[in-house]
Amino acid sequence: MNLHEFQAKRLFAQYGIPVPEGHLVTSVAEAREVSRLPHDGNWVVKAQVHSGGRGKGGGVKIVPAAELEDTVHSLLGSRLVTPQTGPAGLPVDKLLVEPPSKIVRELYLGALIDRARGQVTFMASGMGGMDIEQVATESPDKILQVAVDPVAGLQAYQCRQIAFGLGLSGGQIKGLTEIMLGLYRLFLEKDLTLVEINPLVITEDGDLRALDAKINLDDNALFRHKDLEELRDPMQEDPTEHKAQQFDLNYVTLAGNIGCMVNGAGLAMATMDLIKLHGGEPANFLDVGGGTTAERVSEALKLIIADEKVQAILVNIFGGIVRCDLIAEGIIQAIREIELSIPVVVRLEGTNAETGRDLLDQSGLSIITAVDLADAATKAVNAAAGKQ
Repeated sequence: MNLHEFQAKRLFAQYGIPVPEGHLVTSVAEAREVSRLPHDGNWVVKAQVHSGGRGKGGGVKIVPAAELEDTVHSLLGSRLVTPQTGPAGLPVDKLLVEPPSKIVRELYLGALIDRARGQVTFMASGMGGMDIEQVATESPDKILQVAVDPVAGLQAYQCRQIAFGLGLSGGQIKGLTEIMLGLYRLFLEKDLTLVEINPLVITEDGDLRALDAKINLDDNALFRHKDLEELRDPMQEDPTEHKAQQFDLNYVTLAGNIGCMVNGAGLAMATMDLIKLHGGEPANFLDVGGGTTAERVSEALKLIIADEKVQAILVNIFGGIVRCDLIAEGIIQAIREIELSIPVVVRLEGTNAETGRDLLDQSGLSIITAVDLADAATKAVNAAAGKQ
């Protein structure tokens, strides 16, 4: 789960990480109130969307106070297209308005879970800004890293190591140490998977300040953080993926035309690989889980057919925890309930698989049974191409 910048900065402030004084704006009337506050002449207006590269997409503007209302009016209700959003963009219904900072240098600072090491790793660069991804690709030697021992925790010497590598001195070293220690506490206590400050700036006064904030939360740990779960913004998520979460279904939208419904993440990945191998394109990743029921099958099929690109559906179920004949009954019930018209290829394997296939064959519905995964993938690709 992602947080908006304004939400992440509120968390930063709680952990002693310096941020500009910002104002959340959701209407022109609120912008009018902000414009009357004491300021140095200009305001920074930042669209709140779950995407990087907002500046390149026109989502970050520096405007005089007299133009603040017009700028807010033009951004609210628009869709922001950035290099990370795709052509459809993301809706803008919240803006963060801040006073501009007098910047001397822009740095990058981030932390993430290094799964290969099993540790939290901090990364930093003296080349902060919008193109940090390009820096990582073209000049990896400019990226500093320290891995944190999970038993010892982040040590002050590691913070100083990063500070020296960034060319900081004096009070800036202490400032960076406090920021990194605060980020590490935030990372652990809130179960983050990623936190980034880009840019972390040095101001004319020599102070460090987080001008941007990006936080990703571990979905599997949200049961421990109900207050953070309430910060979810469904407007920033794929609507089908958001609906799938309401039924505890793992769904990811893809670009193909063959819908997939599978129980088990590994089996789902293998199913998509087989579809690609046989010349097709999967329309989604959908894991209905091990304890599949008729109701979950029905909801899963509804999610799949909501995608207008889907020309065929491949159902691949291994009946381990649940019996295949019960799954077959659920598929039949779901297809009748939603009056499904596109071809459905079903491969059942496991407990009572033969009985399940017999039920499907005798249903009188346009269900194509398959004997194995390769057969199912071939039939699904042919069905999507109209060759069944």
